[in-house]
Amino acid sequence: MALFPASALLPGVRKREVFGWAMYDFANSGYTTVVITAVFAAYFVGGIAKGAPWAAFAWTAALSISYAIVMLTMPAIGAWADLRGAKKRVLVIATTGCVLATAALALMPRFAEASGGVALAMLLVIVSNAFYSYGESLTGAFLPELATPEGMGKVSGWGWSFGYVGGMLTLGICLAYVLWSQSKGLPASHFVPVTMLITAAIYGAAACATFALLPERAQPKPTENELGAWQQLRATYRQARAYRDFMWLLVCTVCYQGGVAVAITLAAIYAEQVIGFVASETMVLIFVLNLAAAIGAFSFGYIQDRIGHKVSLACTLVAWVAVCVIAAVVTTKGGFWWAAAIAGLAMGSSQSAGRAMTGYLAPPQQLAEFFGLWTFATRLASIIGPLSFGAITWATGGNQRIAILSTAVLFVAGLLLLLPIDMRRGREAALRSS
Repeated sequence: MALFPASALLPGVRKREVFGWAMYDFANSGYTTVVITAVFAAYFVGGIAKGAPWAAFAWTAALSISYAIVMLTMPAIGAWADLRGAKKRVLVIATTGCVLATAALALMPRFAEASGGVALAMLLVIVSNAFYSYGESLTGAFLPELATPEGMGKVSGWGWSFGYVGGMLTLGICLAYVLWSQSKGLPASHFVPVTMLITAAIYGAAACATFALLPERAQPKPTENELGAWQQLRATYRQARAYRDFMWLLVCTVCYQGGVAVAITLAAIYAEQVIGFVASETMVLIFVLNLAAAIGAFSFGYIQDRIGHKVSLACTLVAWVAVCVIAAVVTTKGGFWWAAAIAGLAMGSSQSAGRAMTGYLAPPQQLAEFFGLWTFATRLASIIGPLSFGAITWATGGNQRIAILSTAVLFVAGLLLLLPIDMRRGREAALRSS
């Protein structure tokens, strides 16, 4: 059996187009890996906020504000992109915004001692993360234009696993520079800016392959006025009962992605402040986590198409519950490595499965809009998860073990909310509306 079977692709779709699409996952993964997870998160808490008791809360608040902005705007942007046949055009704008804002983070050590240093860092994180979120949503909307319904899991897994390779490449280059800097006795205020520039450069360069190879298949739809996108969005909300399985998926996503968001945004902070990792060890940890995630996303895509989207996602959520329990009770670095390895496998498979399920249940004529609604759910989750983690940590006097154990509740809730979803019924509803 071919590793990348053409049967997973829709008629007329060439593999170079799928490669171009997957290159965007490759491009943007460095941002989440280096900025949100491994490097800048820890530097913000320890270097800019000086390890203040409110530092973790401030970091999660900045991310939450960016997610709130995306929640309020992305569904309408998606509806507009559908009506105008402009997914690719908006993707270019979002990419440019994220790359520029990420490069601007390199200036932060110069302002770290200033009175407004924390606020400026939060602003740049808000802007960069909002543009990143727009790009992630828009690239996901191309998936149903490339893959057959039966191959959705495979193709999503190809892209997501390739994305983790991009994240590892970016992190690996940054890690090499960090280790060199530390061997020379240089502080974080020296090597963190360079890692931001490396991340921005790889993001921008790799995304150019997407813009060159991935065509825009959607055609503009006639609208009577400029409010067409809002009218379409309101019509979708009025018809929500017709898409009840998709709506159940959104609620399920809010819960389990809240837990995933904790792992993405706070893994480095937890590893350093609770387990005792140093910066270079944390970067190695995140590198291995990404390797496990790439394996999980790629291999589980094939499993997902064989055993079904719903069962596949349920298996990953059980694994996530185990991760939370292990991370909360271990006291050694070796023990935490076990939690990280399981988290990596679960992260890649759960995120890829969620994207494939969205593509399977989205009406073919409203892909960007429905992926915008999926982004609404994932960003609401990214507010609820990390913000609750930060709040619990603050309320318990800095006890992050209680906070990480509480995160298991989100995954259990996701499992329960997965039960009412009927994938066949949901797919039929999507096709009826097209």
